[in-house]
Amino acid sequence: MLVDKLKEVGAVKFGDFILSSGKRSNVYVDIKTACTYPEILREIAKQMAERVRGLDFDRIACIELGGVPLAVALSLEVKKPYAIFRKEKKGYGIGGDLVGEIKGGERILVVEDVTTTGKSALSVVRRVEERGGKVVAVLTVVDREEGARDLIPNLVPLLSLSDILRQN
Repeated sequence: MLVDKLKEVGAVKFGDFILSSGKRSNVYVDIKTACTYPEILREIAKQMAERVRGLDFDRIACIELGGVPLAVALSLEVKKPYAIFRKEKKGYGIGGDLVGEIKGGERILVVEDVTTTGKSALSVVRRVEERGGKVVAVLTVVDREEGARDLIPNLVPLLSLSDILRQN
């Protein structure tokens, strides 16, 4: 059902794309745009909540931009606080690279929109650990199956790129 909804709103695109990992692909899965549709964001949050049922965690963490609506929606669904890492530290206001907090000893669930190589998600894992948190899993909407699972053994995808292409 989720794959159908993604296709309905044009979130699965075919062409020639350069991904954030720098890799080229003929398929792009645009979860950021898909999440602008309330019914899709709600469905993703429900599926994420179901996938982590029984997983013991204290807080959700993500990196801007794609992870933010996912973290917020999942937070509302499971009633856990969240934290957002900025891609870069800001030099104004209170500064820093974190909105919210990560407390030492907290068990953290990292959420990501799409994983390819896993480097973006791994950057969040490292920053959580630098603050004394322990990442219990990395939950992604789509795993493109291009190395993220090798880099992040506790990766939990809702969908794989193969799942999406099989339903094409």
